[in-house]
Amino acid sequence: MFSRPLEPTPRPGAIAGWLTFVAVLIFLMVIVGGITRLTESGLSMVRWEPISGIVPPLSEADWQAEFDHYRQTPQYERVNRGMTLSDFKTIFFWEYVHRLLGRLIGLAFALPLLWFWWKRAIPRGYGWKLGGLLGLGGLQGAIGWWMVASGLVDVPEVSHIRLAVHLLLALLIFGAIVWTALDLNALAEGAAKPARPPTLGIWALCILFLQFLFGAYVAGLEAGYAFNSWPLMGDEFFPAATPMLEPWPRNLVDNPIVVQFVHRWLAFLVAALAIWVGIRAWRRGVRVDGAFLIAAVFGQLLLGILTILSGVQIDIAVAHQGMAALLLAALIVCVHRLGRETKDAPAG
Repeated sequence: MFSRPLEPTPRPGAIAGWLTFVAVLIFLMVIVGGITRLTESGLSMVRWEPISGIVPPLSEADWQAEFDHYRQTPQYERVNRGMTLSDFKTIFFWEYVHRLLGRLIGLAFALPLLWFWWKRAIPRGYGWKLGGLLGLGGLQGAIGWWMVASGLVDVPEVSHIRLAVHLLLALLIFGAIVWTALDLNALAEGAAKPARPPTLGIWALCILFLQFLFGAYVAGLEAGYAFNSWPLMGDEFFPAATPMLEPWPRNLVDNPIVVQFVHRWLAFLVAALAIWVGIRAWRRGVRVDGAFLIAAVFGQLLLGILTILSGVQIDIAVAHQGMAALLLAALIVCVHRLGRETKDAPAG
């Protein structure tokens, strides 16, 4: 069972199934990350302990020790002063689950990868890709702590820029895993080489990631609370009295009103490009995937509007973040199908 074969025995279908499972775990991580952010739980664990941190507080003394560490942070002093131990346990729970799930994803990726390597089951050309994904996963853990550390010094909030880096890398890893799984499935079906995304697909994915960037800024700056009306912001398309920062480009990063405005309307450019991809996929004969992509676009637009109108109600806002990941997966599936070389339809 543990002997290593003398000759390579590629198993692209099995590896694709494993990667799909990891992608599901990352999707759950995105959901839990959204809950952690919206409940302001991310600063409850003030130490980074990659190994020992897997064990939660087990006794009342352990809980009190964790609470004492938290009471030394700016968030406790300026935001949650007077919080009870019971309330602390609630916010600690979400951050603990978030970190635990991150460790689980690391193991769920690293151990099967080692097994497939030992069994010489990784197809030629995919070893470096899978190794690169493993490296990105490790980097993501370090960036997660880098993000948390920004809120433990002076300001009781994590840096919205570091939050954006953390979220975008998570979605990049998620998307890369989905794409690689699709390539391996195609290889198992007899495809000669990996898919090449058409120009339209590249543009759609790039603009979608730009929208993710502004979405992260909205979350980090709590810009979703700035205006809770739609389509107008208050009584205006853009509030004329908005205080502007200098130099002006800073407003695209640090001004909550400008960031919310861009996020609102960039969504429709994303929608137009994604729907175009969906229609192309439908015409190519990929009707189920094309229809799902178009449905995901409209679902995400609706959730975005409801998030604003609800005053960033947690369940709606979390659904909005989760649908963003599903929209990314749906777009990647359609772009991949458009980029596959088949006997009856060339790539692009």
